[in-house]
Amino acid sequence: MALLWKYNVSEKPTSFICSLIVGHSTRKVRRKRAATMAAGATNPDIKRVLSIQSHVVHGYVGNKVATYPLQLLGFDVDPLNSVQFSNHTGYKTFKGPVSNEKELATIFEGLEENELLPLYSHLLTGYIGNPLFLRQVGQILKKLRLANPGLVYVCDPVMGDNGQLYVPKELLPVYRDEIIPLADIITPNQFEVELLTEKEVRSEAAVWEAMEWFHQRGIKTVVISSSDLGQPGVLRAFLSQQNGPRLAIDIPKQGGKDLVFTGTGDLFASLFLAHSHGSKDIANVFEKTIASLQAVIKRTVASLPGGGNGPVKAAERELKLVQSKTEIEQPQVLLKAQRLN
Repeated sequence: MALLWKYNVSEKPTSFICSLIVGHSTRKVRRKRAATMAAGATNPDIKRVLSIQSHVVHGYVGNKVATYPLQLLGFDVDPLNSVQFSNHTGYKTFKGPVSNEKELATIFEGLEENELLPLYSHLLTGYIGNPLFLRQVGQILKKLRLANPGLVYVCDPVMGDNGQLYVPKELLPVYRDEIIPLADIITPNQFEVELLTEKEVRSEAAVWEAMEWFHQRGIKTVVISSSDLGQPGVLRAFLSQQNGPRLAIDIPKQGGKDLVFTGTGDLFASLFLAHSHGSKDIANVFEKTIASLQAVIKRTVASLPGGGNGPVKAAERELKLVQSKTEIEQPQVLLKAQRLN
């Protein structure tokens, strides 16, 4: 309240004067705070990510794998968890609650009521298993952009891999019709591209056709984080910028042919977000992202029994993220991007 007490004829004039001084001071503080928050909305030095994706107690996927690299690269990270599981779903069992859209809205209301929304430079989303929760993310993004029109949305539309869908099919139209058109950067894998575009991607010509599908919906930067379109034993990643370069990087597969890691897509999205901030050299962003990701995988493979050429337990395949601190902070680019246009 502006006036701490009301003036009446029984009060001394000094009481009234004090109340005006205090009221003026309070309004001045509020104006100063509002100006500070507004400045935050346009300050290019702000680096804070609201990251909405899964959380695990043990291991590295979702927010657990995204937060540490972003922090190492200079970002504050506010994780908001879509699920909280004991471990990722690649183990023989997992336990824990799935958040719903009302819980998401309540948490976000706390941020909003404390006038924190202008402090965010980025929104990052990953695994979400509830279509209503996903729809609520769209409402959150609109409010974040009202507070900071320059906010960048990086969408990793986690739905499946290797031909297997691991979210309810009801999420697909929400992503396609409501969420995808709001993104600035999107980082699907090959299978997720096929789901969203409803077209098979079995050639490089089909890759660029799919990329154009995203560009037509207003997405500036599209990155297919992995595909099986390379030579035998080689993964191939693709990047396309609207009215800009088309790039590809060949990535030699590490470990045994059946060795699969969980959380690499989540790590890719967080690294790409960090390196793309303030950079005009998208090829270098792409190369640095791949360099750190491959360094983490290399360190993980080196820790496996037999170099990952035999049976490996889920716990043994957890990414060696903390041990790769130097490679995340100072990526050594070994794989160069090929410009294809």
